Amino acid sequence: MKTLGIFGTSGFAREVDDIACALGWHTVFIARDEAERVAWNGPVDVLLESDLASTAATAGWQFTIGIGDNTLRQKVAQRYASQLEFINLLHPSASFGRGQKALIEARRGVIVCAGVRFTNNIQVGDFSIFNLNVTVGHDVIVDDFVNVSPGANISGNVHIGSRCWVGTGSALNQGTPEAKLQIGADTMIGSGSVVVRDCVPGAVYVGIPAKRMK
Repeated sequence: MKTLGIFGTSGFAREVDDIACALGWHTVFIARDEAERVAWNGPVDVLLESDLASTAATAGWQFTIGIGDNTLRQKVAQRYASQLEFINLLHPSASFGRGQKALIEARRGVIVCAGVRFTNNIQVGDFSIFNLNVTVGHDVIVDDFVNVSPGANISGNVHIGSRCWVGTGSALNQGTPEAKLQIGADTMIGSGSVVVRDCVPGAVYVGIPAKRMK
């Protein structure tokens, strides 16, 4: 059986394990340090990150990053970019429009959870996360290290910048082919918010319609 190393020991890491198990992987969690390993209460093995390079048994393993925090996920990806093979995990219940699954499978480190719906012509960045029951419309661009939380709805012609956090149950309204709705890099969209206008980088937007809070 193939082995998948999952960086992280949080609740999201366990959800990533659910996807891996549905796809037939044997999994091992990778803890940042001894304190994280001691705190682990999951059902499978945990390996310390510091032991990763020296463990001959990891030869032939593939890896994913079960860390929801975009900045931390990026640090792990960059730390092991030239050493480890990061794969995409696409839950069997996710659905994809014409040609869309192949576009995602050409990326690296993407996680697609149960119930996600993609239409078509969607550009997905490396190490992006699409959590439970997310929908993504046509001609959307999602940059690297984005996290789209459960139940969020992204309409067509939206561009989401790197490391954005799209909150649970939020809605990003339709842009146009000539002017996509822009969500700037490092921006956070609050849970349940409805975005109808462009959002500047590094800001927080909440409400209906979403307004900048900081």
